Parts: sequence; structure tokens; C-alpha cells
Amino acid sequence: MSNIYIAGAHSRAITTGYYLKYLDPEMEILAYLYDNDEDNPSEFDGIPVLKITAESNLDIDVPVYLGMRGVNQEQITKTLQACGMKHIIPVDVKLDMELRNRYLTQYFAEKNRIYDKIYDYDTDEDTSTSTDIKECTIYVANSAFDKTLKSPYKFAESEKIIQVGAALTDERIAASFLDNVGDNISDKNKQFCELTALYWIWKNAKDDMVGLVHYRRHFILPENWMQIMAREKIDAVLPVPLYVHPSLEANYRDRHIESNWDNMLEYFKVNRPDEFQNLNSFFKETGLYSPCNMLIARKDVFDELCEWLFPVLFYVADKGGTLDDAYQNRYPGFISERLITYFFEKNRDRLKVVYADKNFLE
Repeated sequence: MSNIYIAGAHSRAITTGYYLKYLDPEMEILAYLYDNDEDNPSEFDGIPVLKITAESNLDIDVPVYLGMRGVNQEQITKTLQACGMKHIIPVDVKLDMELRNRYLTQYFAEKNRIYDKIYDYDTDEDTSTSTDIKECTIYVANSAFDKTLKSPYKFAESEKIIQVGAALTDERIAASFLDNVGDNISDKNKQFCELTALYWIWKNAKDDMVGLVHYRRHFILPENWMQIMAREKIDAVLPVPLYVHPSLEANYRDRHIESNWDNMLEYFKVNRPDEFQNLNSFFKETGLYSPCNMLIARKDVFDELCEWLFPVLFYVADKGGTLDDAYQNRYPGFISERLITYFFEKNRDRLKVVYADKNFLE
């Protein structure tokens, strides 16, 4: 039996621990560790949550996985090194991606489902004459308020910037599209974030295939991804799912304002009662969702999603109003991540969905 520590006491740490334990059931997590003054729980699922002190009496030979944002890893690494810990393993984007994909491969197989990734279809076959190459734009949501990337990023040919929240400022960035032109909800950007681009694409884009990514988050795609989608009749590409504990609903209630989740459920109970039971069960029983409101889809599928999604979000936003906390005020976007996942899950027998990894740019 192998033992480990997890540094961190919040969602990322718990997810890291879950992946590792799922992949190696014999592994024992001795403790979740932290070194700040936050009010953390004393235990998680029976595993102690400990503040690192001189009296912690940690086993210095046991590996420690850093289950936290990269910006916080430097400080806790110093704390752990001061305790003499010999094996400190940062869970960076690469390792997180590796653990997540290994977990999902095993999880889907145990559910008798295929973990379908777009790379599984990436062959050397010449598809230029065997399929019609459709017009496609992947819209990159970027606002005048976003920080400049530390390193330049080379856009794919299909990627074009759409300035979101353009109605809220006179400042203009180097964008191909503005989300305040035509039918739009640009003035809701402080609450709806990248969803103002999602709405704009729905109402204004003319492409056969469309996508939405962020200036810091882009899909990692094979060069011939458009041909693959056409040849294999793929309806949508979603980000590789993320696990949150213990379920999508419980995780949301723990991290966000519960009344907004209740308003979302109320919408379905009142306006779509035929869907309510399945949706409610899904969120209570499932811990996987595709994050970041990113996707690529045939335009008709994209439109179907938006027509289903936005009435819910408008209802929730009208009921919940504006919040003083800028982070929590983005609740329509947090809820939509869960709803988009549910939409494709409920239609999985009708729509062919594959997954793709994403990057994160500093």
C-alpha cells in the first residue's frame, strides 16, 4: 500500500485526491495539508485536514501532491521544504490532464461507455475530397478588461477574437467581432461573462460550424479536426470533463449562492416539468461536467442548445439579481457550465459528442 499527502483543502485538492484514489484503490491519503489562516474543515471523508506546523510530525518520505492553483504552489512548497519533505509533486496543467484522462478512461469503461476523444479519429487519411469542408469560426472571448498574456499565443486559422462586454466600454481591442452589434446581451457581461459571446454567436453567426473558447483557454485540436468532424458526423466537441465532489449540485451549493441554484431548479419544475426529474437526479448523482462554457458544434446544434439554455439563465438572473461580490455575481456562467453538460448528456443517444483537452495560458 502506498501513502500520500495532498497539499490543499479545497476543491482542487479533493479532486486530485479522488483521481489518485480511483486509479489506485490501495493508496491511502494520510492527510490534506495547508499552511495559511483560512478556516478549513478538520477532516474530509474521514481524512484529517491539518495545518502544517513544527509539531505536525509529517512523514518526510511520503510524497506530497500540490492540489492547488499554480500561483499558490510556491509558498506551500517552501513550507513543506522547511519541514524536510523529500517528494513534492506539483499538480500542474500537464499532470492534471494526465490524471483526469486516465480516470475518465477507466470511469467510462466501467460504465460500459466510450470515452470518445477527437484525437481517436486523427488519421493520415486524405479527407479533402471525401467530405465537404464546412465554414467554421471559433470565437475567442476577450474583453478590454482582461490581463495581457505573459507569452504570445498563435491563433489557429479558424480562431477569431470577439470582444465581449463591448457595450460597457468605449475601449476597443484588436477583435474581429463585437458582442454589442446586432441582437445581443453585451450589457450583461459582468454577470454573463463569455455567455454574451455565446448569445451573439447564436443570434448573429452564419457559419456552418461554430465554437467558443477564451483568450486564455483554447481547445487542443488535431490539425484536421474539421475534416474529422465532417467525416465522422460529430455534432459537438466539449472540454474533457472535470470531476467535482460529491456531485454537481452539492459542489455548486458549497461554492456558490444556493438560492440561484434553487431558482434554476424552480424554472424547470414550473416551466419544463417533463425534464425536471431527470435533470434533478442528474445533478444530485453526477460529479462530472465540461467546464468553461467552451464548445464547438454544428450551428444547428449550437442553436438548439442556446434556445434551450438562455430562457433558464434569464429567469435565474432576473430572480437572483446583481450581487456585490464580483465573483459570485457570475452565477449565470457557473450554472450554464452544468446545464450545457446536462443538455448534451440528455441528448447523447441522438447527438455524437467527443471531447478535447484544453490549454490554460498565463
